[in-house]
Amino acid sequence: MTDPVLDIKGLSKRFGDLKAVDDLTLRIGAGEFFTLLGPNGAGKTTTIKLVTGLLVPDAGTIKIAGHDLRQEPDAARQALGYIPDRPFFYEKLTGREYLDLIADLYELENARRRPLERELTELFTIACRIDEPIESYSQGMRQKLAFCGCFLHGPRIAVIDEPWVGLDPRSIRTVTAFLRKKCEEGTTIFMSTHTLSLAQKLSHRTGIIHRGTLMAIGGVEEILADKPGADLEEAFLAITREEEEIEVGKTE
Repeated sequence: MTDPVLDIKGLSKRFGDLKAVDDLTLRIGAGEFFTLLGPNGAGKTTTIKLVTGLLVPDAGTIKIAGHDLRQEPDAARQALGYIPDRPFFYEKLTGREYLDLIADLYELENARRRPLERELTELFTIACRIDEPIESYSQGMRQKLAFCGCFLHGPRIAVIDEPWVGLDPRSIRTVTAFLRKKCEEGTTIFMSTHTLSLAQKLSHRTGIIHRGTLMAIGGVEEILADKPGADLEEAFLAITREEEEIEVGKTE
């Protein structure tokens, strides 16, 4: 792989005695759909917060579109879009005012932002409510607004933690098709989810993290290679169970 959009080397983060991320190395290329899987508390959200600059690592480096996150934070974040598992909004703002705030942060000119706002809000079916306060939005509408904000500035990489929260089946289909299209256009998607069926359907590569350590990585076919007849869910359960059994064995 040449010139990865996300280049992580030796990344570690500890909280007291807990090593949340342990020596993680990962390279993700342009237009790649990469999904990070793991049980609750495995280190997925910590990894995402490190990649987005919300946490500072104890060791290791992160480069986004060639920019070191610690040495060139502004340039790195300019290439990044982010949807957390619980998006935060200033609820007294309208949807349009929220998108204008995002556009201002990325210094998008009006001639560019307005067509993009219109395109995204129509795609995610919130255009008819865009001038209403966010406090009146349902959880699903807020999630769709978060997608509009994430992709408004045309990021090189979108980091998404649990993208399907609050979405109905039709909206899930819309989001799925949209993410596929963005990958085809060259945008890198780095996603964490518990919805393994969609991860298997969408991902070019998948990583399984457990107790802060990357246990498996590769295409779904590679991960399932030694588990004939299994799907990704069964492989995930087996890999994380095997690690737990090893840990139990160490303590006996």
